[in-house]
Order: sequence, then C-alpha cells, then structure tokens
Amino acid sequence: MDLRKLKTLIDLVSESNVSELEITEAEGKVRIVKGGVPMVQQMPAPVAQTMAAPAIAGQGAAQSAPVPAPAPAAPAGHSVKSPMVGTFYRASSPGAKPFVEVGSQVKEGETICIIEAMKILNEIEADKSGTVTQILCENGQAVEYGQPLFVIE
Repeated sequence: MDLRKLKTLIDLVSESNVSELEITEAEGKVRIVKGGVPMVQQMPAPVAQTMAAPAIAGQGAAQSAPVPAPAPAAPAGHSVKSPMVGTFYRASSPGAKPFVEVGSQVKEGETICIIEAMKILNEIEADKSGTVTQILCENGQAVEYGQPLFVIE
C-alpha cells in the first residue's frame, strides 16, 4: 500500500467517528486505531498453508482442535457454477415456471436460472448442452462465487 493512500486513510479515520479501521489488500493488511496514541500496523498478507502442514501440526493437538468434516464428494457430470455472489432464483418471477427441472434437456447458452446481485437480475446460461441431473441450490438461497448450481450430463 503506498504512503499517500495510507495517509489519506489515517486522515479519514481521525476526522470521522470511526475508532478503528482494518483493510486487507494483496500487499498486506493495515489496521488503524484511533485513540490516545495513534497506531498504524502493517502486516504481510497471510500465506496459504499446504495440506501437509496442518496434518503434521495437528497431530499433537488432536484432542483440543475440532476435526474438520470431510468435503462432500463432487457430483458426477458437469457442474454449472455461480459466476458471482448473489441470490439464486430458479424462475423469472415468484409465480413463474422454473427455467429448468431435473431431467430437462438444455442447450449451451440457454438460460437456466437467475442470480440477483446488487438489485440486478443476471441470467445464468448453461455452459454445456445435456440433461440436468441435479439442482444443487434452493430457490432464494444465497450463493457464493464458484458454488455449483446444477449438474448437467
């Protein structure tokens, strides 16, 4: 983070009612706390751990640390994933017929659902032709970027 940006953030915190500000960027993390003594702390960005490191480190602390549940098996077939964070809708309006059902034949480019993000309705299209074998989200459910929505075979 460059010094001009950092100084601007410090000025904004000191002139506002905000008592603490923390910003994380690719270069690192900055935390500014307003109080009797001004404090600016810059830390390097966290480094991703490999899968082997937690297993070795967790052997001695197995009783105190909860064991994560195994990841669910990936569904067979092609997964259509969410291109954004938003709210998943199977139909164009609450009373309308869903775009697709399990067993529906879809063509590449055909609208299969809508994701609402920031009050904008985004039509999500099938990226492969085939038969919808699974619908992995409920109508009105919040979805994350990259979350599987449908399985097409």
